[in-house]
Amino acid sequence: MPKQRVITEDNVTVDVDAVVYFRITDPEKAVVEVQRYDVATSLLAQTTLRDILGQKSLDELLSKREELNKSLQTIIDSGTDPWGIKVSNVTIRDVALPEEMLRAIAKQAEAEREKRARIIIADGEFLASKKMAEAAEFYEGKTAALRLRELQTLAEIAREKNLIIVPGGDIGKVAGIAKAVNKKVVE
Repeated sequence: MPKQRVITEDNVTVDVDAVVYFRITDPEKAVVEVQRYDVATSLLAQTTLRDILGQKSLDELLSKREELNKSLQTIIDSGTDPWGIKVSNVTIRDVALPEEMLRAIAKQAEAEREKRARIIIADGEFLASKKMAEAAEFYEGKTAALRLRELQTLAEIAREKNLIIVPGGDIGKVAGIAKAVNKKVVE
């Protein structure tokens, strides 16, 4: 059957290419009951295809082809049975979408990927903030540990950027902290 232009339930125009396989079961009926059984079968298949697919959404048309093939086969077969013709199979071969619809689907897919990426980033930030809160509780009242962590962070920054960082504030405190750490390491 020739390609059929179908308007789906959600008002999307698509070109559908389908094949109808049939055989004559009663040659006398095929000649007497209908004029040109092959053309009549093709016309019935075309109108049935447009009617059935016009009641479906684009998503259904793309995802439920097997169901649609069986439904079309049953309906067309019941229409050709009085003519002595058995429709053995109907296959939707291709559904051609308009170019603007393909672009819209691509944009939707990209938006979905961005949404998932943002959710993953937000989840990571949430977990990081929980860990930071735990760290803040740990460092509360432990000024020496907090200061050592600060110095370690500065050292990491300096290593990455090839810089020398001189922290402001009381150098004597830093020396005292270093001395305290050395005592703990020696003991």
